[in-house]
Amino acid sequence: MFNCIKKFFERKNSTTNIEEKYPMKKFLIVGLGNIGEKYEYTRHNIGFKVLDYFAKKEAITFETQKLGDIATYKLKGRTFILLKPNTYMNLSGKAILYWLTKEKITVENLLVITDDLNLPFGSIRVKSKGSDGGHNGLKDTQQKLNTTKYNRFRFGISDAFNKGKQVDYVLGEWTEEESSKLEERLDKAVELIKSFGLAGINNTMNNFNGK
Repeated sequence: MFNCIKKFFERKNSTTNIEEKYPMKKFLIVGLGNIGEKYEYTRHNIGFKVLDYFAKKEAITFETQKLGDIATYKLKGRTFILLKPNTYMNLSGKAILYWLTKEKITVENLLVITDDLNLPFGSIRVKSKGSDGGHNGLKDTQQKLNTTKYNRFRFGISDAFNKGKQVDYVLGEWTEEESSKLEERLDKAVELIKSFGLAGINNTMNNFNGK
C-alpha cells in the first residue's frame, strides 16, 4: 500500500517537473518565405518581413540554426520563438515540425504567417484551422503536422495581376504605393503576434480580423 502511494506521488512530482521545465507559455511564431536576396522584397516573403520587422522593433537578433533562423523574445512571462525556415517555401513544414518537437511546443501554440492572394493588400485574417488554399508552404505544413488545425495569420497581398501572371506577381516586389503603407501594417502584425501569446487565438481573431 505504501509503495503504491509513493509511486503515485512520484508520478505527480514527475508531471510537475515536466510542466515546470517545459512551460505552456512558449510559442512558435513562423514566418514563411524563401531564402536568398532575390526573394527578400517579394510579396511571397511577407512572413519573413513581418518577423524581421518584429526583431528590429524589439532589438532582438536572428541566429542561423538547424533548418532556419531563430530569435527569442520574452514578454510578461511568455517566450516567443521566431522562426524563418531556410528550407524554401515548399518544405516549410519540415522546419516547423522540427522546432515544435525540439522546443516541446504544442500545435495550439503555433502561429504561421503567410501571404494571401484572396485578401486585399494589408488585410489581416487569423484562423485556427482551415485548408492550405493552394499555398505550398501551408500545404507542406499540413502534411508534416498531419492536421489542418493549426493557427495561421494570413497577410493580404491582393490579386492585382493579369490572367496567367500569378507566379510573377507573387514573386514580384512591392510597388512604391504598397511599400509606403507597409510599415503601418507591419506594426499591426507585431501587435497581433503579441496578442496571440498574451490573449490567445480567439481574442486575437476577434480583435484583429478585418483590421
